[in-house]
Amino acid sequence: MSGVTVSEDGVVTGNTYDKYGSGNPVVRRLMSAFERDLDDLLVRGAPASVLDVGCGEGVLVHRWAQRLDGARIVGVDLREESIQAGWAERQAPNLEYRVLEDGDLPFSSGEFELVSAIEVLEHVPDPEHTLDEMARCASGHLLVSVPHEPLWRMLNMARGAYWRALGNTPGHLNHWSRRSFVELLSARGEVVEMRSPFPWTMLLVRL
Repeated sequence: MSGVTVSEDGVVTGNTYDKYGSGNPVVRRLMSAFERDLDDLLVRGAPASVLDVGCGEGVLVHRWAQRLDGARIVGVDLREESIQAGWAERQAPNLEYRVLEDGDLPFSSGEFELVSAIEVLEHVPDPEHTLDEMARCASGHLLVSVPHEPLWRMLNMARGAYWRALGNTPGHLNHWSRRSFVELLSARGEVVEMRSPFPWTMLLVRL
């Protein structure tokens, strides 16, 4: 990874490495499997409206807006110059963005059929609260993914990264195995499908 995103209050919120646009053949192979599984689960959820929490520069929500033509797609994230610059570059008639000012989502209960958090929950200080807010805003499904621990750390160390942090990526505050992540989401609904594109865990949850 080449760096991290830091919010205005100095909190590390994520990596700036562009894994979606990387030209590295290994990264591209991993991301191809990741995106294929993610698209499959999104289609299975069949949403007419989607809220993506922690949408970053808008890469995924922009793709979803084009794929789900006519569906309402909303992305939210922190106020950060590079994030909003990405939003300006990725626009669609059915896509909107909102700046998230605090831990609560500024939407009504059940406003979206599907609420997603893709590579986000490992970064947030209170994942339980984030999931509660996501479940509140969703009427149908949650779609979530996180790095598979401890495999993620082992891979980082194998490539010589983050040795002082024992392989922990900067900004990763939370760590789950597949089992513990399924248990976390099962408290909010039925896990209808799990995908494990190496090295991630991805769940579609029916509320």
